[in-house]
Order: sequence, then structure tokens, then C-alpha cells
Amino acid sequence: MRQGPYRPAFKSRTSSFRKYLFTSVTGVLSIFMAASVLTAFGPGYALSSASVKDFSEHLSEEVLVHIMGTENRYFTQELEDNSRPPQLSSIVFELATSIDPDDPRSLLARELPGIASFGGEILVAGEGTDFTTMPMESAPPPEVMMEEREAATERLEEMDEMREAIAELTAGKDPSKTVHIIHSHNRESFLPELKDQTIPRHEVFHESVNITLAGERLGQELAKRGIGSVVDTSDVTSELNTRGWQYGKSYDMSRELVQEAIAEHEELTFFFDLHRDSVPREVTTATINGEVYARTFFVIGRNHESFEKNKALAEDLHKRIEQDYPGLSRGVFVPDSPGANSLYNQDLSENSLIVEFGGIDNSLDEVYNSVEAFAEVFSQFYFEQEGGS
Repeated sequence: MRQGPYRPAFKSRTSSFRKYLFTSVTGVLSIFMAASVLTAFGPGYALSSASVKDFSEHLSEEVLVHIMGTENRYFTQELEDNSRPPQLSSIVFELATSIDPDDPRSLLARELPGIASFGGEILVAGEGTDFTTMPMESAPPPEVMMEEREAATERLEEMDEMREAIAELTAGKDPSKTVHIIHSHNRESFLPELKDQTIPRHEVFHESVNITLAGERLGQELAKRGIGSVVDTSDVTSELNTRGWQYGKSYDMSRELVQEAIAEHEELTFFFDLHRDSVPREVTTATINGEVYARTFFVIGRNHESFEKNKALAEDLHKRIEQDYPGLSRGVFVPDSPGANSLYNQDLSENSLIVEFGGIDNSLDEVYNSVEAFAEVFSQFYFEQEGGS
């Protein structure tokens, strides 16, 4: 009698174990994915168009085109030849776990405090710039937002004298107001300018001696060079408190101010939102030809149609600054971290930038040095554009 091939019993048991293991792993993953969908939107929320919009904002334009291409393949004809559709498994995994398989930093984002802030892309790296020296926004504690602090009043007196000097210098001259300067985080101050040097770093804010003085100085330096500007020194922080808005709504508040300025001054072409950084002094300070400067950093938002034009402006100004003041510019950065503002109101203009001037540990004298350097470089760029138009 012919017998079939011998099949060991352990082989059958191994196959059954593999099936069991696969079923168990798949089941656990399914539970996690289902739970993530049910809890992703928080208590009291359901899947809605707004929720879908929030999720889609985290997808690149290329991914969205591929998704639309599943219904109409003609969409994908506009993509590069080497473009490949996204892996569905990667998208589902990221949605379920908030971990990007292509970015190992996301694995640590919830375990190490602050690491989530180091997302984004360095478009141009200045001297010493890497992901450990990215600009950081430090929201003041609620009790500090409206608290009055002592500061050197000499700074305010200096600004009054400067206003009078500029008024005399520009008397009879009225250039078109083509530059708009604003401060979405207007109370960002500088520790050397505050009388209390022992306050915590996250509380370095002041109602009058703050980044708006840099904005006023920039407007004055531009005026010296024949460029008209509108400098908005509104107390955005105070208005946030009046409306009961959180600090994270600062750009929504400043957006209203920018839109009002555009409606009033049709000739406005360039828009600069001035800030000061929160990283240490060694990152934000440069000595050039024996002069100490507060380093600059350009920040731009990605998710809008004006991105490429704003990017080109930032890169051009960075290059010019580095030619005249080597080491002054820290580069050009596009934030892309959880909670990061994706617009910074830069969708309102093709020539709109955030410019960081120094950090908490810089003095206003160091900031003013950088403001003057920026004004000189920008004026050269400005009149070149005017001559070529």
C-alpha cells in the first residue's frame, strides 16, 4: 500500500501558531485603530467636515493629488515622473498613533518635553543652525500676560528722541508707505532691559519695553533711507485679554490689524512681523567687526499660495545679509510641528515674513544694531526691485 509523504506533526502546529499570532496582532491593531478614530476628536465631538479639514492640513499637496487621482487619473498628470502614491498603511498608522514612519523624531515627540517643537524644515541654514537651535515661542503664563513689570525708562526716552530726529530729517518728504511692520507677540521683551534680572525666562514680557521698540526703530531706519512704512504698535496681548482669547490666537488678532492696514494703505507691498526668540544667548548673538548683534532668523508658513514667493524673499534677504554681515542671519525656517501656525498671516501677501530679532538675553542695543543692518540690506533690495519694475 502506497503511503503519502510524511508530514511532521510539529509543522502543522507551527502553521497554526502563525495563524493565531497573525490573527492576534491584526486584532490588537484593529482595536487600537478603532479606538483612535473614536477618540481622536475629543469628548463630545463626532466626525465632521471640520475634522476632515484639520486632518487634511497635515497631508502634503502631493498626497492630496494622489488621493484625488484615484477618482480622476488626470490629476496625477501634473505630478513629477518620480512621484509615487502614498502608502495607505503609513497614513492609517500615523492617524492612529501620531507617529510618522518616515520621521523618527515623532516617535519621541510625546516622551521628551519640547521635542515636538523641532519639527519643520530648515530651508537655509545659517552659521550654527540645526534642529537644536530652532526658534521657540514662549507663551507667558496667564498671570504674567497683564502684569506690569519695571523696566529701564531710558529706552522709552531714547525712542522719543529718535522720533523727533526722524521727523526733522524727513520733513517735507512723504514717500509711499510700502512696508508694514507689526508684532503679533508684542510684549516679548529682553532680560537685560528689565530691572528684575531674576525673573524666570518664560516671564520676560513687558507692556512697553518690548519688541515693538525694534519695530519702531526699523520704521525710522527705513525712513532715513527714503522708504515709507506703517508701524503697528498695538497691544495685541491686551486685546486678547479683553476678548477672552488664548495667547495662541495672537495671529488671529494681528490678522485683523494687517487687513485693516491693507484696506487703508493700498500701496503696502512688504509685511514684516517682528519677534524675539527664546533660545539662549550663544545662539542669538554674533560679533561682527567688533560690534555685537542680535542675530536674525526668517520664519515662513507653508500652507498657502504665497509660500514660494515668501520663500524666495526670505532666501534673497538671508543671502544679502550674509554677504554684508557674515554670521548675522540664522537662516530660513518653516515650522511644521503639532500646533504650529501654518500661515502666520503670510497668505495675505507675496512679500510677507516673520523676522526674529535676537532672543531673551540680548539687549536692545544689540537688537538695534541688527535692525539697522536689516534696514540697510532691505533698502538695497527694495530700490533694486523699484529700478527693475
